[in-house]
Amino acid sequence: MARRRSSRTTKIQPSVLTMNFQIEYTGDGDKESAFIDLSQCASLLNRRFYRQGLNWAVSGFKILSESGVSGQVGISKLPNTWIMSNSWEKSFRAWSHMIDNATDEQGLSSIKGKFLDFKIYADDVHHGLGFAKNLLPVSAASDNISPQTASRGQWQPSEIEIPSTTGSPGSSFAYELIAVGPNTAVVGDSGLFAKSIIGGYEVSRALPAAFTDPNVPADASDPTENWILGMFTDGSNQDTDVVQMLETTGDRAPYPYENDTTNFDTMYPGGENQLPGLELHDFEFVTSTTIGGTTRFKGGNFPCGLVSVNMFGFSGTEQSPTDLFLQVELVPGTHRGYLCEPMTEM
Repeated sequence: MARRRSSRTTKIQPSVLTMNFQIEYTGDGDKESAFIDLSQCASLLNRRFYRQGLNWAVSGFKILSESGVSGQVGISKLPNTWIMSNSWEKSFRAWSHMIDNATDEQGLSSIKGKFLDFKIYADDVHHGLGFAKNLLPVSAASDNISPQTASRGQWQPSEIEIPSTTGSPGSSFAYELIAVGPNTAVVGDSGLFAKSIIGGYEVSRALPAAFTDPNVPADASDPTENWILGMFTDGSNQDTDVVQMLETTGDRAPYPYENDTTNFDTMYPGGENQLPGLELHDFEFVTSTTIGGTTRFKGGNFPCGLVSVNMFGFSGTEQSPTDLFLQVELVPGTHRGYLCEPMTEM
């Protein structure tokens, strides 16, 4: 008799799969950015707690615009790289260790809140705006009621405490965290500076060999010294030429790094010096002739569920500010109704 499969492993919990947002573009051709935290929105729409540390699957985006409106919209995300994954996990482990050390030493483990969570900003722009400016989902409009925006619950950025090396003994400085770019030089909405998690990761790792890898002996191409090479020399210079070629071909990494004779600082993508921004996911033009005022963007996976919507050069609007209506289509799955995975498994 065949065994019955447990419904726990197959049942997909009911969850809201279409998130709707209203974006106000207030500039006159200038760039404006808005941010969505999918975990925050899923928590509001489903009245369930979704941690930010999830890698979310999105099937697609759709923007509805007013008649006659034209401009450009780009959707960006945290880099979909092993660097982002490892940086997030190393920062998360350090943050957790900091909390465990402080609470265990004082016997205060019970003060950790049920919904304590590791939350970061996407970049310095997001840090400057603060979580209070995150876009929140709206309801459908009825005959006499405009779309209503969801009321926010507690959604707080994580802080790290770094002991002071210059202040009074035992004091520390609080910082928040951004995913990409350099450490912030100005305070964010909260009044705190922020440290970059990729920036912290890149300076904590060893580098490729400073000059050559592998480190080839100087006599490798000399058949009088390298007698094994000499045994197979048949009077031509073929083997010697091949070894000379190998001494300088493929002996350095195909990416820039600190002390590679050209660059003198760390060069991780998403860090301070190499591509110090979010990954551009998709980019479309919204035109006055867009059929039905509908512009579609491709789907993909979004680390930490953070989505950056960037608007440029909108013109031809009949009113100011201009409203753009954004729909985000999610994918059903077994993680409390959604297809997503923990960042530790990215």
